[in-house]
Amino acid sequence: MKVRVDADLCIGCETCIDICPEIFEMNDNIAVTKKESVPADLQDSCREAEDACAVDAIIIEG
Repeated sequence: MKVRVDADLCIGCETCIDICPEIFEMNDNIAVTKKESVPADLQDSCREAEDACAVDAIIIEG
């Protein structure tokens, strides 16, 4: 599974970081991914972060 953040949509609320700090971090008030490929043990929390994103800026592929 791969994940990315659409910087044009992200409002920097940091919800994704609260849910899955192993994958997401802030960069200039916008969330970014620390790694593109999500390890199996973090996929559930990454999906939870996607669901919780208020502006649907998290994109999961695969």
